[in-house]
Amino acid sequence: MKCDKKHMLLYAVTDSAWVGRQTLIEQVESALKGGVTCVQLREKDLNEADFFEEALEIKALCKQYGVPFFINDNVDIAIRCGADGIHVGQEDMQAAQVRKLVGEEMMIGVSVHSVEEALQAVENGADCLGVGAMFPTATKPDASAVPLDVLRDICRAVTVPVVAIGGIGKGNLSLLSETGVDGVALVSAIFAADDIEQECRELRSLSEQMVAAGKAQTAPCTTP
Repeated sequence: MKCDKKHMLLYAVTDSAWVGRQTLIEQVESALKGGVTCVQLREKDLNEADFFEEALEIKALCKQYGVPFFINDNVDIAIRCGADGIHVGQEDMQAAQVRKLVGEEMMIGVSVHSVEEALQAVENGADCLGVGAMFPTATKPDASAVPLDVLRDICRAVTVPVVAIGGIGKGNLSLLSETGVDGVALVSAIFAADDIEQECRELRSLSEQMVAAGKAQTAPCTTP
């Protein structure tokens, strides 16, 4: 399975810090009902057994809604639960090593911050890239912002789908319009919302507009 650009449009990355009125499973289903096109389960502090059980539940939900399911960082959990994809960062296992473990069918996403890292990730077998942080974000306060022109250069340099992440929300999503990015990956913009389903409907519409504007910018000129 290789990554389809349409699955990058509205990419939800979970964060258990926002669990409150709803459980994480309920939050994810609300996001799916609202139109997210991909879900990544990120759990930094959960023990392996609970992580695995949670992964199985969310994978089943994603399958029900026809949306790809990624695991963040934990290759073993991704393999055991039969996830559609695994996402790794620059400090994690290299994509080439991940590919040897997961086989050819599972999608591999890699976090990158420069054209050089993007090209290396693709050479190593990445099927999609996450670029960021694009804007200041409380999720990763120590992350340096990636300039918009770097995101644009990455999108031009690779043929795999590219998603922007980090500090993105309704107020600044349109700023990505001229970069050629295929969508946005969101954490708090989705899971901190009071009404996750409605918030996702609005975010998906904005992302569709953003991607369409980017395609219009890069479309070849034609003379009548």
